[in-house]
Amino acid sequence: MLASEHVSLGTWSQIAAPEMVDLIGLNGFEFTIIDCEHGHFGIDVAENLSRAADAAGIASLVRVPRNDPVDIMKALDAGIRHVVVPNLSSAEEAERAISATRFGPHGLRGACPCCRSGGHYIRNWKAYVADEEARVGVVGLVETRQGHENFAEICRNTDIAAFMFGAFDLSVSMGLEGNWRHDRVVSAVRDMVDRAVDAGHRVMMPVFAPEPGECRDLVEEWRGHGVATFVIGSDKILVASSFHDWTRALG
Repeated sequence: MLASEHVSLGTWSQIAAPEMVDLIGLNGFEFTIIDCEHGHFGIDVAENLSRAADAAGIASLVRVPRNDPVDIMKALDAGIRHVVVPNLSSAEEAERAISATRFGPHGLRGACPCCRSGGHYIRNWKAYVADEEARVGVVGLVETRQGHENFAEICRNTDIAAFMFGAFDLSVSMGLEGNWRHDRVVSAVRDMVDRAVDAGHRVMMPVFAPEPGECRDLVEEWRGHGVATFVIGSDKILVASSFHDWTRALG
């Protein structure tokens, strides 16, 4: 999906319900990001949400709560191929995240022959390692002023599968109190997107506009910057928006 040039749409899963993942897949989304940072659940719930994604025929990623090798390992062992690592603010942090996806002696990922990613019983460890390290990846989420300042160095890491940019968090980091539409925030995100695309990286762009027309306009704008993968709202935003529309129409 990341390698494709066609537009791919996904969302965030913050509701701990496999039925919600069913609905995401049944209604045209191609992927969901299971949110273990802001969702109030852990990897045990995320594993079952990823099973629902598998059943619905959509891709699943997991946003780990922090750039920690154990959190990344648990997500990968659960069979979730790509992890979104939040708050990447330096080249060293990016390297640490990548290292957590690699087994020793070249990385920090712990080794276990009994995990879902290997069918719960890995009989050929060497082949498993080769296959696993070829198909897992890190999506680096840059969302702080420091991350923007250091992005030229972060962007040099060719092992990052894709980048995401968190405009809301970035606005807070800049002292702009959540105003993700502020010119300074928009300019910073555009700068990072252009740098990433010019360096040959894929970009997954979150779009949180609450109204479909504005969301469509933002998708078209970012397509002009070389972005083809978009994370639309979240399950909570989409459900809350639908509830609001119904009560406003009928009230």
